[in-house]
Amino acid sequence: MKERLEKIKEEALKQIESSEALDKLNDIRVAYLGKKGELTSVLKGMKDVAPEDRPKVGQMVNEAREIIEAKLEETRQALARKAREAQMKAEIIDVTLPARKANVGHSHPNTVALEELERIFVGMGYEVVEGPEIEYDEYNFTKLNIPEGHPAKDEQDTFYINKDIVLRTQTSPVQARTMEKGKLPIRMISPGRVFRSDEVDATHSPSFHQVEGLVIDKNITFADLKGTLAEFAKELFGEDTKVKFRPHHFPFTEPSAEMDVSCFKCGGKGCRFCKGTGWIEILGCGMVHPHVFEMCGIDPEVYTGFAFGVGLERIALLKYEIDDMRLLYENDVRFLKQF
Repeated sequence: MKERLEKIKEEALKQIESSEALDKLNDIRVAYLGKKGELTSVLKGMKDVAPEDRPKVGQMVNEAREIIEAKLEETRQALARKAREAQMKAEIIDVTLPARKANVGHSHPNTVALEELERIFVGMGYEVVEGPEIEYDEYNFTKLNIPEGHPAKDEQDTFYINKDIVLRTQTSPVQARTMEKGKLPIRMISPGRVFRSDEVDATHSPSFHQVEGLVIDKNITFADLKGTLAEFAKELFGEDTKVKFRPHHFPFTEPSAEMDVSCFKCGGKGCRFCKGTGWIEILGCGMVHPHVFEMCGIDPEVYTGFAFGVGLERIALLKYEIDDMRLLYENDVRFLKQF
């Protein structure tokens, strides 16, 4: 029995010394010290040992176990240190090398322009309200005083999902939905993506963005509209900006107007940017049509209001002096990183 124990111990120590990996050490531990290991099998054979020799054999088994465990732990620590040193050497960092510059993006020109518009109107006490891009024909046209067969419907010539559901051509449906709730007064802007069947060119796209505004209260007049938009123009383009209103027609407002701003490049003297006129067309506006009030459940004899709408891309083109709308959607980083 003594010879067998010595042989087991010598074989175990020899295998431990030749081990070069931690996984191998674990296999050796199981093979010699596990439930089915060599030393355990010796203990299971104690029944064949004479009773007077059992204490001595048990002591020899325990001594062999302690020697093997000690060698295993010593070798494990040595291999762990060696592996750590190799890892540190492989992962060494040269602090003298130049740092890698992080490629951090920034907001798109459209987003920058929208945040500027929202900042201006929120500062005036307006609420930002959003609505669905897929809209009912009733909200997109009928409730805005554009009934079936109206010429304005043909002008927008939009994308229909079926005869009752359409990709919205303007964000005005959000205003109609807000008016229907009947919570007055209203001061809101409704930004969002809109869709029209337009050919793609330098100033048109079948998908673009609008920001429309609506104010409803008692005793609102066209003077309130002019004052609001004049202040908006000064905040956006500079304190010296002047505004001019020209008569126009929109089905959902009466009276209606187009608003121009004085050219911020030449100060109104005339240049290539304003095509020599000194003025730049920027948005449409007007007093909310009484029929729109009636269809949305608001008494036009008690309340009045005004509405306006501006193309977000147009603001971005003017603000950053971009001459082709398509540049905003080509995702060319060389162009976008300028802003």
